[in-house]
Amino acid sequence: MSVTDTTTSASAPTEDAEEAARYRRDRRMKVARWMLPSLVLVVTVLAWHLYVTLWEVPHYILPGPVLVAQSLIEDWGLLYPALLITGRLTLLALLFAVIGGVTLAVAFTQSKWAEMSFFPYAVILQVTPVVAIAPLLQIYVENAFVAALLCAWIVAFFPILSNTTIGLKSTDHNLEDLFTIYGATRWQRLRYLAAPSALPYFLGGLKIAGGLALIGAVVAEFVIGRAGTGLGLASTLLEASYRFNFGRLYAALIMISCMGVVIFAVMSLISYLALFRWHESALKRE
Repeated sequence: MSVTDTTTSASAPTEDAEEAARYRRDRRMKVARWMLPSLVLVVTVLAWHLYVTLWEVPHYILPGPVLVAQSLIEDWGLLYPALLITGRLTLLALLFAVIGGVTLAVAFTQSKWAEMSFFPYAVILQVTPVVAIAPLLQIYVENAFVAALLCAWIVAFFPILSNTTIGLKSTDHNLEDLFTIYGATRWQRLRYLAAPSALPYFLGGLKIAGGLALIGAVVAEFVIGRAGTGLGLASTLLEASYRFNFGRLYAALIMISCMGVVIFAVMSLISYLALFRWHESALKRE
């Protein structure tokens, strides 16, 4: 047997051992990614329950998790329709933010005049607190749902516009020169060069806008719901605080938080499915 054969046969078990160790490490990481947050949640709920039980905290100060779960079950007939209203409000605001933000971003990158004319007003909408805008919309818009939808859209609109505009302007200059050499039209540049370059930026803005749409919807419901419109979960939460029904209040708050987590998870999944085959931000690392 030659020296080369001996070296090859000796290195093969080492490579197999490294591969097995890497597999075990990856499996532990996958399990830990789910187990650790679940463990933190269980410990937090248990500590919450022990605190309100051992120290006999009144329910109007801090209701226990058992009371919150009981309220969630008993008041489901009231909370579920409110959840649907808030969810529909959030999704419509996000949809209109995507349509308006992408359309304006394309217009800004295709025309400097359009960008100079309208971008300052987009910034003004972004920096103006939605709490200050909501009462005005309530005066000028008769439908409370439409007024709340406009508030949520204003909050979610700017991240889509800003991120997509940056992405459309981030194309490789060498590729731009190549498209110029081959005589590509403006539409071909947008479709085959600018749009793929802007996709990661757009998806990043989509993650931000999803959470902001929910925040805008909740804030709008807080402000507009005071008139007794009973829009959604935020209005239900506000009404529960007036009635000192803190079990229902915490149940509505938990449902809002869970909705935000679901929205972020869905946006992250969309981003991963769109990028995992080709973009560096989604490729698996060794």
